[in-house]
Amino acid sequence: MKSHVKAVVIGGGVVGCSVLYHLAKAGWTDIMLIERSELTSGSSWHAAGGFHTLNGDPNVAKLQAYTVQLYKEIEELSGQSCSLHLTGGVMMADTPERMDFLRLAHAKGRYLGMDTELITPSEAKAMFPLMDETNFVGAMWDPVEGHLDPSGTTHAYAKAARKLGAEIVLRNRVVELTQEVDGTWNVVTEQGTVKAEHVVNCGGLWAREIGRMVGVELPVLAMEHMYLLTEPMPEVEEFNRSTGREMIGVLDFKGEIYTRQERNGILLGTYEKACKPWSPVNTPWDFGHELLQPDIDRIAPSLEIGFKHFPGIETAGIKQIINGPFTFALDGNPLVGPVQGLTNFWCACAVMAGFSQGGGVGLALSNWMVHGDPGFDVWGMDVARFGEWASLRYTNAKVRENYSRRFSIRFPNEELPAARPAQTTPLYDTMLANNAVMGDSWGLETPLWFAPKGSEPKDIVSFHRSNDFRPIGEEVRTTREKVGVTEIANFAKYEVSGPGSEDFLNRLMTNRMPKAGRIVLTPMLNEFGKLIGDFTIAKAGEERFMIWSSSAAQKYHMRWFEKHLPKDGPRASEVRIHRFDQTLVGLSIAGPKSRDLLQKLVDVDISTKAFRFMDFREMAVGGAPCMVNRITYTGDLGYEIWMAPAYQRLVYRAIKDAGEEFGLVDFGMRALLSMRLEKNFPTWFRELRPIYGPFEGGMDRFVKLEKNDFIGREAAAREQAEGPKLRRVSFVVDAADADVMGDEPIWAKVGDKDYDTVEKPHGYGAPRFDTSGEEVRGSKAAEGASAVRGIVDGDWRVVGWVTSGGYAHYVQKSMAQGYVPAALAENESAGLFEIEILGSRRPARINVEPPFDPSGEKMRT
Repeated sequence: MKSHVKAVVIGGGVVGCSVLYHLAKAGWTDIMLIERSELTSGSSWHAAGGFHTLNGDPNVAKLQAYTVQLYKEIEELSGQSCSLHLTGGVMMADTPERMDFLRLAHAKGRYLGMDTELITPSEAKAMFPLMDETNFVGAMWDPVEGHLDPSGTTHAYAKAARKLGAEIVLRNRVVELTQEVDGTWNVVTEQGTVKAEHVVNCGGLWAREIGRMVGVELPVLAMEHMYLLTEPMPEVEEFNRSTGREMIGVLDFKGEIYTRQERNGILLGTYEKACKPWSPVNTPWDFGHELLQPDIDRIAPSLEIGFKHFPGIETAGIKQIINGPFTFALDGNPLVGPVQGLTNFWCACAVMAGFSQGGGVGLALSNWMVHGDPGFDVWGMDVARFGEWASLRYTNAKVRENYSRRFSIRFPNEELPAARPAQTTPLYDTMLANNAVMGDSWGLETPLWFAPKGSEPKDIVSFHRSNDFRPIGEEVRTTREKVGVTEIANFAKYEVSGPGSEDFLNRLMTNRMPKAGRIVLTPMLNEFGKLIGDFTIAKAGEERFMIWSSSAAQKYHMRWFEKHLPKDGPRASEVRIHRFDQTLVGLSIAGPKSRDLLQKLVDVDISTKAFRFMDFREMAVGGAPCMVNRITYTGDLGYEIWMAPAYQRLVYRAIKDAGEEFGLVDFGMRALLSMRLEKNFPTWFRELRPIYGPFEGGMDRFVKLEKNDFIGREAAAREQAEGPKLRRVSFVVDAADADVMGDEPIWAKVGDKDYDTVEKPHGYGAPRFDTSGEEVRGSKAAEGASAVRGIVDGDWRVVGWVTSGGYAHYVQKSMAQGYVPAALAENESAGLFEIEILGSRRPARINVEPPFDPSGEKMRT
């Protein structure tokens, strides 16, 4: 065993071996994988081995597609068979609501280049004759599904990595991790200590314990998972003989089961409601190639439905029941990337769908480690997406909820209840008393909308307009015509201070920093000129800046800030960054009467000239010390008021009392998002993401290329000079009773000749690096989604995708934002675009100017 390496990968499951292979393929051959026992000794060996490309996050789906395509490559390089069975599979819908879900998934597949198809239950039965098709209303066929040999696939990764120069050390447990002052890691094992520049936690069932070695409590939990194998079935053998094909895989939402052929019988697995965590506090180090005791009573309700839906299986003999632990994160997606607060400590764990996602995880993480960027938009897998509130008990409750809902559809207005409330502001009880429907915003309870008095404050979940539609409309109208108040504690809040703080922020941000008492809006870019942040920054003092942004990105942005703090020179260690989280909370008032209301609460002049648009000032509001921004996300006249939690109730009560004469109304986050649509305002992690450049995102006026050499400037300048390939646009949609939710395909009437003249859409997850590690640019970047060219209907082509949308209540229009080729971005012609909503293509028209106050006079008044 070597004593010094560039990187140590801890864990020899499919994910660890994939990471090792991809690092070696990227050129890092001085690397080592350390496994406590044998390869596949955790969850990999007893996995069902299924794979698919569909995922609720299109970016993760893109990486899953890569994983499936990778298997032939590693087979050829390693000489080890993965026993790949590309059978295809169907998802079965038993209700109209589940059929709507399949229509959404099918629509997503259009711009991802996936060849899915909506089919009838009878067509599904022809491929899996064991089902009773009368239990279903429809299905979706995906040809890129199947299964493989888990052990063979893991060894194929390992053998391929070894051929490229990597080392694998077995039967050698890691017992301690320490870090030197220079950042070097000491990986202490049973066989000795290895010094490494980088450590990757691919510990699987033991990922939580590996994290604890460096003081991190990862939000990961193992769950018992059962599937059964039947005896050989004559029906299966006859189907194979008569068709020459293997039976397909089937997912049944109602039964919460999946099934496929296994040899001459059937494999049937469940995600039962009565789920059970395994070893919820500590994972025993001596657990290995062992199975857990089956508990068929726990999965009996799922089996009962399964036997009804698939009566051909009911009479088959059960050969074996497999019960083994798998790890999950809170939302079911992996935990990948560098851990904030640590140097060169990486995670690739909680990959419960290892044979669907393992290759993509390895590719993204190796890119990140070697090139400094994952090369894809991996926010859905980023370890930084969860905050400190994701404690051990919170994780236990949330993972159990996610597991039990594995095959349940998630409605766009559905808020899940487990582990709530986790964080609350001082106004939580007051909001409930006001009949607020609360939502979870990065672990914080936040008012979404206010139900009318006498009605139950509860969402009726739906893909269509629901019971919140009219109340939100009233909130918007009253705010636009009078004044409204909303809680904004769910924003991220930071303070950057100390000598060199302005230089530090100028290096990070694209816009110039404001003068004292003023505010700027600014994007933040990575080295490749892609959007990784969108901030409001106020200069609060000579060497003090207040910053606001998306709450969900707090650890993501802190990781970036810390990475770029001055490390040497006269400004080293002088810049200080403080993340407030919930030690600073806020309220926002907006609408034409908001100035009159605020003036009653302060003892200073806040007239238009005295307190201008984009001004910042510290003042007492209702007697409480506050910071006030003359800006709101509504795009109307308004103010953001920030205070310590101890003062929030006082300020809110003062606003309510003073606002009574002006017709003040409480409004929630859904009304706020409706109003931002009317102003064509983008939102972070929907319109503004790391796959878009600032000029593609329409952030031109906030990018000052001449100010200094900020991070990403060269790439941004190149984007401006060459012209953006895509542009963010706003649409008015001729919707029926359902509005866009995000990720719908955008169709345009451009025939073959016209289509050749526009830049092809990059697609979600377009790669930033090719297989040699070179940055992918220009038309080559479109190759990752070139399959969209094949999505044709006469003269219509899929040319883009929706990022977000909904109903804009004040202008009474259904609206959407999305990305289309730049050549089409200013074409407001009717009849040019359609947006697919729940399987129906609805006419849509680009709206270049915002429908509400296009000149911006109201917010500047």
